[in-house]
Order: sequence, then structure tokens, then C-alpha cells
Amino acid sequence: MPLQNRVTPLGDIVAVPQRGMFTGNRGIIHDPATRTLLKRRWSSRAWITCVCEFRGWRRAVMARQSWTELFFLDEATALAAGHRPCFFCRRDDANRFRAAWAEGNAVSSPRAKEMDDVLHDERLDGRVKRLHPLRELAEALPDGAMVFTGGDLFLILKSKALRWSFDGYQPANMPTSDVQLITPPSTMRALRAGYRPMLHPSAAIASS
Repeated sequence: MPLQNRVTPLGDIVAVPQRGMFTGNRGIIHDPATRTLLKRRWSSRAWITCVCEFRGWRRAVMARQSWTELFFLDEATALAAGHRPCFFCRRDDANRFRAAWAEGNAVSSPRAKEMDDVLHDERLDGRVKRLHPLRELAEALPDGAMVFTGGDLFLILKSKALRWSFDGYQPANMPTSDVQLITPPSTMRALRAGYRPMLHPSAAIASS
């Protein structure tokens, strides 16, 4: 049985066989004795995205009283859920994200905590995912942004819509009605300022 530690763009944590390209965490949110989630879905405002392999380290997933290992299809999925790059295992990416986040949000050299506080307000509405009104056409969004409509999740890439699933992306018609922005607005502005998230290989195929 797969563990309940796979994350959707809406930030939900579910149990599916697919693991994805990235790991990450929101603090300790599991019981290591049973390797199951607690009721809470975060214990830290630092929601980070990490590489799955780093310095040859190995961890028994959800097996000790340490941060809860979560998994994401790709970085666009993690960003949409409200995570950001880790400054420890992804320092170069994290610095690029911070520079783009600063430019896009018109701030100067934000600290990680400052970004986390903004993201926390943008990603949650109480205990559920905060969706944001889309004030432009979906095709005008920067590459890597994600939207939601009609129960489906879409990645925007090269002004095309790609339907998201745990298996990857598929070509889709561009959504035009009742579209909401999933990616936090501050992160969307970082994408517009030039940050390019790592995408699942299926995205390049689906957008060609």
C-alpha cells in the first residue's frame, strides 16, 4: 500500500503509487509508529521542495520523528501547492527563485521567512486551499502557472493548457470560464519575472 504522502497542486496529500520528481516537507505531520498522517497538514510555515537524492543520504520514509517526506509530480505542482525551493539542498534554485520573487513582487532581498509568511497567507483559506481570481486570460499566464476549473487542474506552458494528473500531463483545451489561479500570486509573479520550474517530461511532449 502506498503511503499518504503524494501532493496535488491543490495541496491535498493523498496515497497513490506514483512518487514524482521532487520531495519536500511542511514539518512533522505524521506518526512514525503507524507511518500515517496526523490530522494537521502542516506544522511549519516553511513549505519547501527538495531533491530526491542529495549527498547519497537515505531516509526511511515517514519512519521516524522527523520531517514528513512529501512527494510531487514536478516543481510546478509543488509551487502551485504553495511550496518553494529549499535553501539547503537546492541553494542555486532557491536563490534564483528569491531573486525572481523579489523582482516580481517589488521587494528587496527577501528572507526565506518573509517569503514563507506571504505564501502562507496565499496558499490557505483556513484549513483548505486558497484559490485566487484569475484577472487575465489563462493563456497569458507565465510558463509553470497552474489553474483550476470544472474539477480539473491545468498547467500553462507556451500559452497552452496541459491537464495535470499523477501520471503527467496531457494536451487539453484552454479553459475559458470559471477559471481560478492555483499558484500563489506571489509565486506567479516570480514565474513572470523569469523563474522556470522543473517540469515533468510529459509536459514537453504534451505541449509540442
